This record gives sequence, structure tokens and C-alpha cells, in this order.
Amino acid sequence: MDQVEALKELKAAIVTEVRKAVVGQDDAIEGLLIALLAQGHVLLEGVPGTAKTLMVRALAASIGLSFGRIQFTPDLMPSDILGTNVFDLKSGGFNLTKGPVFTELLLADEINRAPAKTQSALLEAMQERQVSIDGKRYPLGTDFTVFATQNPIEQEGTYPLPEAQLDRFLLKIKVGYPSADEEDEILQRATMAVSSMDPTDSGVTPVITAAQLAEVRALGHQVLVEDPVRRYIGELLRATRSSPMLVLGAGPRAGVHLLVASRWYAAIQGRRFLTPDDVQRALHAVLGHRLVLAPEVELDGLSAEEVIDRIARGVTVPR
Repeated sequence: MDQVEALKELKAAIVTEVRKAVVGQDDAIEGLLIALLAQGHVLLEGVPGTAKTLMVRALAASIGLSFGRIQFTPDLMPSDILGTNVFDLKSGGFNLTKGPVFTELLLADEINRAPAKTQSALLEAMQERQVSIDGKRYPLGTDFTVFATQNPIEQEGTYPLPEAQLDRFLLKIKVGYPSADEEDEILQRATMAVSSMDPTDSGVTPVITAAQLAEVRALGHQVLVEDPVRRYIGELLRATRSSPMLVLGAGPRAGVHLLVASRWYAAIQGRRFLTPDDVQRALHAVLGHRLVLAPEVELDGLSAEEVIDRIARGVTVPR
């Protein structure tokens, strides 16, 4: 079987496992999988109770990687995330007590409830997959991925994430309310007492090993990117920088992330070539959290997604 076609089947198998615990949220589940394959980090935004945490737990259970969770609060300190050196009376030296960041899939729950100093403790880990404690560096491994959840910024008791940290998230995925049918199924599961925050209680089991995951990750680089599509990505980026609707456009890292995410959107569909449709599909999730709207645009009530759509319509799509 063709490798990319096998990836399409693997994606279907993982989604099937996650759906044992999570009802609906198909687009969000697909985004989580793409970020994991692309070795990128994800910011999940939505009101409380929309299964953001459960989705990440279920994804971890379907792949068999270690899972850690940090509940962000206003009094959380960087050492609570990274760990600290503790003096050992027996040995007469300091031993590292590792923090929850030392895992493979890390859920940073309600990340915007902690102040900027604590949020920034994740910057080095997200960018370099290592942490520095008392001047010594500790690697985190190639599978280390941050899945951060946040409530809408407008809610009381939240702190906006710094632009430098936002730019390190490959995707920002908005998690909305379920449909009427999906909500009815959620209530039906609760009635039958099968609702649980532990995905293994719902029968979620690993469908891929860590070694197989490493092999699959090489497939993203095999998706062909033709010159017109690559130039199309560059034109989209430059259009955001010159738009009067934005104070801050997309930087070079955003372009790299858009290319990477687009290739994986193509790969999980079983294709070996990139199309403008793949780029457009990834556009909101990759650029939405990196752009700063002009004050008058915010006053008009336009969202970042609506601004992106307006800008994209002004860029010629290659045939």
C-alpha cells in the first residue's frame, strides 16, 4: 500500500479511537493530529466544558505517548512547571525534581489564567524542546508537544498571551459548542454513565507505536510543493503586512508553519501534492492568532478570521 494512503487510514483509525471518548469536534481532532505529526504546538480556545482537555487525553491514549497536565493558575510559578533542584542531605548535593513539563504530550490547561512570567516558562521548551534549570539544559525529546487550552480573552481573570509565545503555536483551533444531535449523544452517554475524563474508560487504545509515529512523520516532507503554490503562500504573507486592517502582519515563521500545516492537510487526505485549497484550509488556524487587528477594525466587530478572508480574496489563486 502507498505510504500516504496508509497515513490516510492511520488518521481514520486515530480519529475512530478519539471519538470513543469525544463526541463531535471533528475539525479540532484533525487539527490536533496534524500538529502532532508536524511536531508543532496547538492552542485550543473555547468556553469551559467543550471537551478541550478530553480531546488531548484521548489523542494521547490513541497513540500511547506519555501524558502530563499543568493547571495554570494566577499563583503558578515557573518552577512549578520546569522543576527545581533540591538539596539532598544524604548525598550532600542537589538533585533535580522534575516538573510536569518532562513528558511527551503536555496539556497546559487554561494557560491564559497565569501571568506572562509563568506563561513564558514554556517558551524555551516549545521552541527548542529543552529547558534550562539553574544554568543546566535538559532535553525533552522529539515527541514533546504542548497542547494549551484557553478561555476567551474577554473572560474575567485571564491574561493575554505574549505575541512571542503565540507565534510558537503552529495552530490555534477554536472549539465551539456541539450541534443539537451531538449534544443529545453527550447527554445520552451521561445517562448511561459512560461519560468519563479517562479515555481508557471509554475503550480508547493505542493504534500506533512511538517508532511508527517517527516513520510517519517523514511523509510530510514527501508532499510535493510546486513553485506557484509556494509563491502563493508568500503573497498571502506579504498581503497581511501591507493591509491597513492590521497593525501586525504575519512573520516568516508564520509562512513556514503555513507551509508545514498545509502539507500535512494534503498528506492525511492521501495526496502527495499540495494545492491552494490545502493552504486555504490551514489559513485560519495558522494565521488567526498571529495577527494584530487595527483598532478601527476591532471597533467594527470584525474577527481575525474575517480579516484573513478579505485579505485572501485579494490574492490571486494559482491554477
